[in-house]
Amino acid sequence: MQTVVYVGQRLKALRIEAALTQAELADKAGVAPNTVARLERDEAEPHMTTARKLAAALGVQPRELTVGRSGGAGGWRERQRL
Repeated sequence: MQTVVYVGQRLKALRIEAALTQAELADKAGVAPNTVARLERDEAEPHMTTARKLAAALGVQPRELTVGRSGGAGGWRERQRL
């Protein structure tokens, strides 16, 4: 069984905190706008390279896409993939 990590809520919160639109974040991170939208809706899980790009564009560590700055689970969700 594989664990799937969804970062949608946390990604959206960080993007809004940075006062960026989905398109602006995508441009800054060098990813497609559709990628940001799908991640925020938890329709996809990010590849590590995408997570690194998004984190850099937001000025945070990649880990902060899954947990809050204080180490809490701020917006992190996981599901078991059968």
